[in-house]
Amino acid sequence: MTCKNDQYETVCKDEFSELHTKLDVIDVALRGNGKPGIQIRLDRLEQDRISRSKVTWFILGALTTVAGSIVSAWIRGLL
Repeated sequence: MTCKNDQYETVCKDEFSELHTKLDVIDVALRGNGKPGIQIRLDRLEQDRISRSKVTWFILGALTTVAGSIVSAWIRGLL
């Protein structure tokens, strides 16, 4: 897109300024500008999900071991 000089001053300059302002707002939202942005917040959510998944599997493994021990003791007649 090309703008003539007078058209640039009357129309394009304001449009470009508005676009730069909108891009700055998007950049601040993504990067955070001193506070957590979308990238960091998303990474934290993903890390939290991974941690919860590991804890869930650990608990399921422990419960399976306990259940297996109880069934084994019951079969051997210890309970």
